[in-house]
Amino acid sequence: MTSILLRGRTLSFERWPQTIDDHSAWRYEEDGGVLIGDDRIVAAGAYADVEKQAGEAVRKIDHRPHLLLPGFIDAHAHFPQMQVIASYGAELLDWLNTYTFPEEKKFANAQHGRRIARLFLDEMVRHGTTTVVAYCSVHKASAEAFFAESHDRNMLNIAGKVMMDRNAPEGVLDTPQSGYDDTKALIKEWHGKGRQLYAITPRFAITSSPQQMEMAGALCREHPDLHMQTHLSENHAEIAFTQQLYPWSRDYTDVYEHYGLLGKKSLFGHCIHLSEREADALSNSGSVAVFCPTSNLFLGSGLFDYQRYRKRDKALRIAAATDVGGGTNYSMLRTMDEGYKVIALNGEKLNPFQSFWQITRGNAEALSAVERIGTLNEGTDADVVVLDANATPAMRLRMETVETLAQELFLLLTLGDDRAVREVYVAGRAAKTDMIAV
Repeated sequence: MTSILLRGRTLSFERWPQTIDDHSAWRYEEDGGVLIGDDRIVAAGAYADVEKQAGEAVRKIDHRPHLLLPGFIDAHAHFPQMQVIASYGAELLDWLNTYTFPEEKKFANAQHGRRIARLFLDEMVRHGTTTVVAYCSVHKASAEAFFAESHDRNMLNIAGKVMMDRNAPEGVLDTPQSGYDDTKALIKEWHGKGRQLYAITPRFAITSSPQQMEMAGALCREHPDLHMQTHLSENHAEIAFTQQLYPWSRDYTDVYEHYGLLGKKSLFGHCIHLSEREADALSNSGSVAVFCPTSNLFLGSGLFDYQRYRKRDKALRIAAATDVGGGTNYSMLRTMDEGYKVIALNGEKLNPFQSFWQITRGNAEALSAVERIGTLNEGTDADVVVLDANATPAMRLRMETVETLAQELFLLLTLGDDRAVREVYVAGRAAKTDMIAV
């Protein structure tokens, strides 16, 4: 691939920004450059310095005055649920039975799976997301479709076939043995192929029997380098039903703990109603609580206490995610806009640098992948998003009074969407332009 040199205002994070004035937490260049070669970032910094390293043959692309950041990362989404997004009127368990499970039956058809995977990843790219942690359906073919589409785009994505063998209709059930066998086959075929990574994916304790939970634990022991993803403590009825199904457990988290599913690469969607014991168990194991604000609000599930979880003596590792289709938008900008409101309702505020840290470096750290994604550091994969804070008439009008980078970032978070995403580079390739051209 020909080397390219991107020019624009560059922003990348070194660590969590403690305050809005914590300038040492990020690297910002008013006239910045990102040199890309062989799908990776060769250098980033002041444009004049980076240009000296570029050489004669480099292709230069000038994105000024736009912002260049690491591509966004979405830590939890359901790609088979594209056609149930914006479904009215149900809480979690009714929503699954009324909308989700009937829709997921369609993914037994490999062609349907490939079509929806293509459209799903189109939306990810359109909204600036270059890495997503995805749930497929129970069907092996759905995971094959997702990985094939992801591999064709050279995206770094993490995904897995859902394991579920009870409390759901025929057509979306496997068995403990078939769930294990299909997962093993998919790991062998796809994990580490190009940029693809596999996540062991028991949907949640309600839809997996004790026998299947044992199988999920066995898979985690056999493949300790893999991610594990599931759902935890999203809804009061879900918690009560889980306690009925596992009456021996101390609490919901104890079920996953018992089967060996906690760990540094374990991602637990929602985690709204955790007891202190449960939060301690997640913290002690290094597990990740995934904040899904649009979904939590839409389904009426509750308010994730982001700042308390961060500040408690045993702090939680936290990721953020759209949770489409329970979530209401594919955009990580929209997600953090709603996240800001959830956190405000809990009596705290999240400053815009913290929000952008979360959807870039913060999510990369939560996925144990910061050496590859989430920054503009030399040697990392060249996933870059280009943002335009003047993308709409309303944004242009507000920008007339914006005086600081913090104000511009907050404007992008509160008014921005896919229209603010001017370009997306996936492993150094201009993916949004290519997608539109097709």
